Amino acid sequence: MIFSNWRVDWRKVLIPIVLSLVLFIPGCFQKEPSKFAQVQKDTTARGAEKAVAKDATQGGEFNKFFPADADGYDRVFSQEKKGFAEAKLNKGGKNVAVLSISDTTSLPAAANKYQKSTEKLNGFPMLVETPLKSTGVLVKKFQVKVASRDASFTADNRMTWLKKFNLDGLSKLK
Repeated sequence: MIFSNWRVDWRKVLIPIVLSLVLFIPGCFQKEPSKFAQVQKDTTARGAEKAVAKDATQGGEFNKFFPADADGYDRVFSQEKKGFAEAKLNKGGKNVAVLSISDTTSLPAAANKYQKSTEKLNGFPMLVETPLKSTGVLVKKFQVKVASRDASFTADNRMTWLKKFNLDGLSKLK
């Protein structure tokens, strides 16, 4: 017999076959698309603008214009990214308000709401948004906002803290 001296090491034969099947079989099944895939497709297909404009100011540039801790309130920076900076205002360990500065280059609609404003703060158009419990001012292209996070932080408190921002300094930022 021709094959009588031939010994087969089955491990050398089976291992490549099993590995091939392990890699090949999953590729035959269609994977269910992510629940976010359609939203991503819809938003990119319609030519939506990028979330942050290329020429938006870096968020770190805004920090120096925020008010300092005062009157038993602690200011804690919580978010900083291109075009935006935010700080939480805490009192007694409780978050009572959020302070923010955003570059409206990325979201022109935010700046457009100030066009019909009749109120001003230091000569800049101001808006009080009652349902959102926020007060904001538009300084050139920058929206400065104070939003209540607790019922104890009133519209008067928001105005007081809005006045503590360095609005004149921010108006010189390019």
